[in-house]
Amino acid sequence: MLGFATGLTVYVAALAAALAQTNAPSSFVEISIKTRNGDLLVEARINHSEPLWFKLDTGFGITTLNPSLVEPLRLARVGKMTIVGIAGEEEAVTYRGAVFDFGGLSYEPRRVAVLPSEARRRWRKRDGILGAGFFRRFVVEIDADKERIRLFEPGPFTYTGGGEILPLEFKQDTPIVEATLMPPGADPIQGRFEIDTGCDDCVCLGHDFVAAHRLLESTNASDTRRGIGGSAEIRPGLLAELRLGKLVVKNPSANFFVEGSPAGDGQAGHIGLGALQRFRMIFDYSRRRLILEKE
Repeated sequence: MLGFATGLTVYVAALAAALAQTNAPSSFVEISIKTRNGDLLVEARINHSEPLWFKLDTGFGITTLNPSLVEPLRLARVGKMTIVGIAGEEEAVTYRGAVFDFGGLSYEPRRVAVLPSEARRRWRKRDGILGAGFFRRFVVEIDADKERIRLFEPGPFTYTGGGEILPLEFKQDTPIVEATLMPPGADPIQGRFEIDTGCDDCVCLGHDFVAAHRLLESTNASDTRRGIGGSAEIRPGLLAELRLGKLVVKNPSANFFVEGSPAGDGQAGHIGLGALQRFRMIFDYSRRRLILEKE
């Protein structure tokens, strides 16, 4: 028996009410999602399996599977790779032969990774992670408030709504936007930020950026963030504003990294689901843009 989910709720969206002002002559699907422990989860089948749960994570460079799924899905081992996280690295085995089905639309990654640490989790919260390849395969519209996701074929997709269109740059597979932070009682700070739906907080900032702008002076609390490679010490706090184009997120939570960074070199940090889920999100990697609509 694969996974712990029952019942994949899929609506053929040719007849569904629109979630955003789009015009898509091709077929697309609408699927229920849910939030569990800060993760956005969507159901899918692999190789005609029972429904499985997958985390939606724009900050992850490859799709992953729980180690227990390799044998029942009859995947073929192809090699190894090193995955870099916020606190170190982990070696993963890679496999081919996984074909995902989302209510009739398919996604067939060239390879998937299996992380040994997933097998050591005391409680199994998910069956894997849908990373960059998934977001390149489809135009992905996420409405966390209504617990729905829409998947479009990129080619014929058009957008006619009034949402804020943010240009995306990419460093390898990671989407990056320009944004502005407003610390309490201080001047605005501009920076480049990774977009990371795998983070449940609003903003996480790397130590170099934090030190340059003396942001640790605003908090004395201490905590840790866990990820691949272990954990990292942070100081949690609040910002006055996060500005994404013309959109403003008031009083977003922030994690100030005492050492290291949650983002790659050259980035101030990342913007997580805590901020993004306040909007309807449309990830259109084919046109290098993120569209945010007010709910």
